[in-house]
Formats: sequence, C-alpha cells, structure tokens
Amino acid sequence: MVNSSSLRRLGKTDLRVSPIGLGVMELAGGGGMLGRVFPVIAQEDKNAIIKAAIDGGINFFDTAEIYGAGVSEQSLATGLKAAGVSDQDVVIETKWQPLLRTARNIGRTIDDRQHYLDGYTISNYMIHSPVSFSSPEAEMNAMADLVEAGKIHTVGVSNFGAAMMRRAHAALAKRGLPLALNQVHYSLLHREIERNGVLEAAKELGVTIVAYTPLEKGVLTGKYHKNPDMLAKRTGMRGRALKRDVERTRGLMAVMDEIAAKHTVTPGQVALNWLIHFNGEIVVAIPGATKASQAAESAATMNFALSAEELARLDEASRGV
Repeated sequence: MVNSSSLRRLGKTDLRVSPIGLGVMELAGGGGMLGRVFPVIAQEDKNAIIKAAIDGGINFFDTAEIYGAGVSEQSLATGLKAAGVSDQDVVIETKWQPLLRTARNIGRTIDDRQHYLDGYTISNYMIHSPVSFSSPEAEMNAMADLVEAGKIHTVGVSNFGAAMMRRAHAALAKRGLPLALNQVHYSLLHREIERNGVLEAAKELGVTIVAYTPLEKGVLTGKYHKNPDMLAKRTGMRGRALKRDVERTRGLMAVMDEIAAKHTVTPGQVALNWLIHFNGEIVVAIPGATKASQAAESAATMNFALSAEELARLDEASRGV
C-alpha cells in the first residue's frame, strides 16, 4: 500500500502522489479509434494490473478521454472498485481532447468523464495537447469554471511547450489557481525537455513534470538488447525505428545493466529511478502495463534510490545517445 512519507506534492496543489504512477492507456483496447491500437484485455486481468499497482504503493493513475472513448477510464474505475480502493486513497488524472474542438466543449463533456470514472474524483483534468481551435487562456478559464463548480480538483496540461505552459499558468493564476502539471515525453532516451525550455519553466513555475513513455516502449527494459529474435520480429517503419534505438543505446544499456546488478533490480527500474530522482522531486513517471507483473515491477522502483554518482553516470551515458 501507499507509503505517505514517499508521496510528492503535485505542483503547488494539495494533491500528493507516488513518484511512480500507472498509465492505463493500454487498457483502452476495444473502444474508439485508439482502442484498435491495443489488444483487448479481460477486465479480470485489468483488475490484477491495478491491484498490483496499489499493492506496490502506487496511488497515481493516468487516463484520458481518447483512450478508447471511455474504455480506459471505466476499466480503471472497475479495477479500483475490485481492489476495494476508496476515492480519497487515489489521485486520478484524465484528459480532454482539444483536436477540432473549442474550449466550450470542456464543460459540455465533463459529465461523460465523470460517468466513466464511476464515482472517482477527477483529481486533475488536463488539456491533452496544444492543438485546438481555442487559446490556452480560454481553455484554462473553462477548466477553472469546472474547479469552481466542484467537478474537478486541479488543472494540468499535456505536451505544452514552454511558452504555452507559461500562458496556461498565467491564465490560471488570474483565477487564483495553480497549474499542477505538464505531462510530456521524457526518458533517458528522450531528453528534449531539458533543451527546449520546458523543464526550466516547470522548475521556475513550480509545475510537476509527469513523464510518459518513460521506458521507450520496452527499449529501456533491455528486452530487445538481450533477445535478438524478439527484435527481428519487429518489422515496418516502427520496427526499423526500434532497431535504431536498440543500436544507439547499447552503451547506455551496459551502464544500466551494471547498476541494476548492483541493486539487484532490472534495467527498467534503473531507468525509472533515474527519472524520479535526477531532477529532485519535480518529475514523476507513469509507465504503462499490460500485465500485473509489469505494474508490480514499476512500483518496486520506489523501494530503492540510485546514488548521486549513479545518476551522474546515467546522465553522461545517455547524453551521447
């Protein structure tokens, strides 16, 4: 279960989350357009994934409207109920999809999000991307209206660059609210936010970075490095990209393997541990899972801490990737 002493404040809000969360996009199979991308997982297996996360100390769960048009949200709620988890014991974030919409749609569709989450509070509601017919100011005002109406607790953004994040932060500040987080792609293999101003702005504004794709679709677990046959089965454009990533990370993986052996953990846990410690407490990570064992392994990342020397070695090894 959750160790309260290890929880981190989400931005400048009153929410406190485990530094490792669980992204449940993979539970979207069978619903909506994106649901076709993922295999259909039996609800019993989804329940096991969520229970493993809870048992491992995770209290932070990430989902979205676009993840199966409600399937992911509903699967999460069902899994939490099956595990006997009460609303006050979890922090749930979901996202509004802005593509081809205006900010007025935010208030019109919030009841759908609440319906699928089946009694669980929307702790944080995010704008899923900066691509919209409305300005970030209009979107933040619509979100602030929902906070005032008691339909959501805090507000976040996803995939916002530094300039748009600052605009969102300023708009919420005028309504007396903090911007809780910016959910972005960040990992040992993808460190763009360190160069484009996003991480710097987050630190300045007190906004938490929520890192998605932290294991780079399995590349940073080492499974493809150690299993050439598995890698060979990956074909097409995505397969070629995966093979390039495996080749360019061989030196990094050697360092990760060495550090993992020292701590008796996996390379994937090393990659996650670097994320949640390298920048202090401003970064939390939301790895996904399609099996209960994967959720349990990610959660166990919170049971150890890399040394300053190990964090620096991984930093150096990944900079040349």
